[in-house]
Amino acid sequence: MKMINEMGNTAGFDCRARAMALAAFGGSIAAGLFASKRINPTGNDGLFYGNASLLVSQLIAVVVVGAFAFVGSYVLLRLIKIFSPLRVSQEEEEIGLDSSQHGEEAYS
Repeated sequence: MKMINEMGNTAGFDCRARAMALAAFGGSIAAGLFASKRINPTGNDGLFYGNASLLVSQLIAVVVVGAFAFVGSYVLLRLIKIFSPLRVSQEEEEIGLDSSQHGEEAYS
C-alpha cells in the first residue's frame, strides 16, 4: 500500500486513482492467497490452502493487465495528440480554464 501511495504521489495521481489501483491489485492478490474450494467448489485453493500456483497466476495477470493498460493508454493518447492538444497552454492555465475555454467566470 505504501509503495502504491508513493508511486501515486510521484506520478501526480489523485487519491481516487490510487484507491482504484490498490483495490484492483489487492483484490487480485487476495484471491491468490485466500481462495478456497469450500467457498467455490469449481475454483482453486489459494496459497493459504496449499496451492501457490494460483497466486503466481494472479501475479502474472496483474502484470499483464497493467502492461496492456499502459501500452493501450499510451498509444491512444499519442493518437489523440495528433488531432488535439492534450494540455492547454501555460497562459490559458494562468487565466483560468473557465475563462479561456468557456468564456465564463465560475467563481465571482
